[in-house]
Amino acid sequence: MSQQIEIDLSKYLRGDRILWALAGILVLWGAFTSIYTVETESQGVVLRFGDFTETTKPGLHFKLPFGIDQVYVLPVERQLKQEFGFATEGATNISQYSEYPEERQFERSMVTGDLNTAVVEWIVQYRITDAEKFLFKVLDPEDTLRDMSEAVMRTVVGDRTVDEVITIGRQEISDQALTGLRDLVKTYQLGISITQVQLKNVNPPPPVQASFNEVNQAEQERERMINEANGEYNKEVPRARGVADQKIQAAAGYALKRVNEAHGDVALFKAMLKEYSKSPKITRQRMYLETMQEVVPALGRKIILDQDASQILPMLQLRTGQEGGRGR
Repeated sequence: MSQQIEIDLSKYLRGDRILWALAGILVLWGAFTSIYTVETESQGVVLRFGDFTETTKPGLHFKLPFGIDQVYVLPVERQLKQEFGFATEGATNISQYSEYPEERQFERSMVTGDLNTAVVEWIVQYRITDAEKFLFKVLDPEDTLRDMSEAVMRTVVGDRTVDEVITIGRQEISDQALTGLRDLVKTYQLGISITQVQLKNVNPPPPVQASFNEVNQAEQERERMINEANGEYNKEVPRARGVADQKIQAAAGYALKRVNEAHGDVALFKAMLKEYSKSPKITRQRMYLETMQEVVPALGRKIILDQDASQILPMLQLRTGQEGGRGR
């Protein structure tokens, strides 16, 4: 029985069959290692014996098998980002955020120019623009980018007061950090293009945050009251100016009226003077009679006493006589 088994094994373990099996395995392995796929929005970088050869576009490609050619697929058309001080779950980029929470706490705690502390969270968005530089100029370009981003942000925040960092200086900080980070990336030739630096949550340290919020509320209340006062000012001042203009125009009209009346009186006086100079006696008598005609009817019951009169004579009741004459 054992002899029969040995004969069967020797039948299957002949050298030519082993060689054919090894050749088949080798062919399959070569076929498997000579095909690769570049995904959409990506670019393949082909290395031959560790030396850069070419870049390939998305699709199915062939390369030399058995590890002679190596391919790195980079998402060159995708917008990538790195988060500092916080983490968004589900990220596919391993360098998107710090791996350990204590590292996030450290990277977002910063000292401002007035020696206060601020908690700064921000995002850096970038693209891979040069695959060759990205792979070969720096050992770990994404970690290097994180270090550069943190260094630039600490420098920019350290040049400003805590009030500027938390309130009015956010946009300026983002712009200056973007410029500084672009310069560093260009200097170190990372093969990366920085598209945006965006500040997210910027707050004072937790122990003083409540007090800081109260200060902000007081400032907002002050701004509200100033705006209300300006509104009242803008409403009342134009109204007062309108009333003043109206009174000024009325005074100007009254002044013009009085001036015109004075000119008329002067003209009348000059005309009377001219007539008076022609015949003074007649004109004087006419003026006297006209004046008495206006004055006497308004006297009512009066008594005229002459210094040489021997008795008192009542003045004629001219008004009564006139009224009686009208009645008749």
